[in-house]
Amino acid sequence: MKDVFGTAILDYQQGNYTEDLVTSTSISEEDVLPLPYLFRNFSEMPVLEQTALELTKGSVLDVGCGAGSHSLYLKSKGLKVKSIDISEGAIKTCQLRGLKNAEVLDVMNETASFDTLLLLMNGSGIFQSLAHTPLVLNHLKTLLNHEGQILIDSSDIKYMYQDEDGGYWMDGIKDYYGELDYTVRYKGETVTFDWMYLDFERLKIACNQVGLNCELVKEGPHFDFLAKLTVG
Repeated sequence: MKDVFGTAILDYQQGNYTEDLVTSTSISEEDVLPLPYLFRNFSEMPVLEQTALELTKGSVLDVGCGAGSHSLYLKSKGLKVKSIDISEGAIKTCQLRGLKNAEVLDVMNETASFDTLLLLMNGSGIFQSLAHTPLVLNHLKTLLNHEGQILIDSSDIKYMYQDEDGGYWMDGIKDYYGELDYTVRYKGETVTFDWMYLDFERLKIACNQVGLNCELVKEGPHFDFLAKLTVG
């Protein structure tokens, strides 16, 4: 897969910022994702991210770390953080920003254990599909130390299917309305991949299937939420 995200992030880090990322999904039009947003500091983060970082404890695995903004904040607080992403450009950026324990790695290949697993910026996206969710959760469970926690944010995007009459239309191609094709475009390069926005009730059901408690920590302003998962 083309490393479109990583190319853009690394360009920004190295002073080659000339345009932003453009994103779209199978149910939404193109939208601009400004690169500076990926380098935001704590005060610029949404309240759900701030809450998650405040709840983070012990040794940390930052899954899908991107440009490393969450990891950098936690490092500044004295926490031991490992930052992973499947994007080579993102990890190179993290290293340039001072995150030495940053590695190109799919979380499904992680074997170490941690006190906190952090999955932010719609962390449920890594599940890819509703059917695949219990498999990923079961693996994440094996990465938790005793009394460890998984902090994950997501959104219920059912509202995006509502018509003017208050009814709902659903995409018949996917098994679940939160499963989308996500497209990213940058400097003439385009990549499309599977992504998922998971509502809280379905997250809770999947957690129950693998022996995880699922607690709603905080709701955001637009159908988004932060959840804490612990071993039951």
